[in-house]
Amino acid sequence: MRNRFERQLLELNNELIQMGSMIEHAIEMGISALVRQDVEKAKKAIAYDEEIDEQEKTVESLCMKLLLQQQPVAKDLRLISAALKMITDMERIGDHAADISEMTILMSDATYERSAINIDLVESMAKETTDMVIKCVDAFVNKDLELARTVIAQDDVVDDLFADFKQQLIKKINENVKNGEQATDMLMVAKYFERIGDHATNIAEWVIYSITGEHEK
Repeated sequence: MRNRFERQLLELNNELIQMGSMIEHAIEMGISALVRQDVEKAKKAIAYDEEIDEQEKTVESLCMKLLLQQQPVAKDLRLISAALKMITDMERIGDHAADISEMTILMSDATYERSAINIDLVESMAKETTDMVIKCVDAFVNKDLELARTVIAQDDVVDDLFADFKQQLIKKINENVKNGEQATDMLMVAKYFERIGDHATNIAEWVIYSITGEHEK
């Protein structure tokens, strides 16, 4: 019975790795479409969110099967319940990646005012949040407490990038009001990346709980 349970836990790990790869891909598609103002890619990124939703259902079903059929002990119960919480945040990351692509389509009727919008900062936010997602999934699979804590600390980097981007946009809007509409839309994009960082942090906190049984902030 225990051998079967261990095999199902391994399957759970593999499905979580798959979902982690999917949201990593979603973020990459979103930032690529944004930077290049690629409407077709943005549409593909939006459609891809449905695949992430289906993967969430797959993992959720496996977790419920483990809970109902295997009578897990306390440590295993923590792991499974943490996985259920993690996929909720993963699904929200997928939603935000789709939201970014929707904003890309909304802004596609005009080229970016590069003098007003520092797109490099948004790309840096995408890079940091993607790295956070990869690390928190690795931390769960490998039961790596320190890696999970690294993710939580990394959220400060994302927050600082968002704050810098916001201040630069405010300055540019004050200098020339015609920059206002596009700058406001781009600020929304940056906010979605900031929220992705928050969800990655939540995942890392659930990883820590799965290992220690305690919630860290």
